[in-house]
Amino acid sequence: MDNLNFSKMVFITGSLYYLLAEFICALFFNDSLVNTYLYHTISELGIPNANSPLSFLMNSAFIFIGLALIIGSFYGFKNHIIKNKRLFYILTLVTAIGVIIVGLIHGGNPLTSGYHTTGAVMAILGGNILLVVISRSTSEFGGYEKSTLMLAVIGLIAFWVMFFNIKSIYMPVFERLSVYTLIIWCFLTGLHLK
Repeated sequence: MDNLNFSKMVFITGSLYYLLAEFICALFFNDSLVNTYLYHTISELGIPNANSPLSFLMNSAFIFIGLALIIGSFYGFKNHIIKNKRLFYILTLVTAIGVIIVGLIHGGNPLTSGYHTTGAVMAILGGNILLVVISRSTSEFGGYEKSTLMLAVIGLIAFWVMFFNIKSIYMPVFERLSVYTLIIWCFLTGLHLK
């Protein structure tokens, strides 16, 4: 398997694994499925306690999508980046390391919540800025690049709404919107690579 096909497989597998793992964890979370998606953050699914009996699965999804981002980007996808290569590499590492930190250091613990929050900001804000950079760094600005930029704009708006409404009961909805942009991008990129 060449680097390009390997990257395609990594991006598609990573994104689907993430979405499936979150869905399974939400099914077994100590609330209804709808309430879990509306009122509970993704990080809550990764806290090992009675509320989230499959927290290990959610944390594995964080780590897996972080590794998928590094591997997929640094194998086949990097060849599509014509401009801003250094910024692309830096933001990819910041985003991937951030989401891996989220998987390794759980929220809800006063001693480690600062690290978890830092990882989340690296992943969410870094990831959506990364999408902006990618959209403007290839050889053309076609449908794929426009879709990437649209995802980035949605993600950044959702992040800022979440940031300034952190106490809102609907904050988890905006959190998911700002996270799913990167997951959707991984899937679309896996389909797009040729």
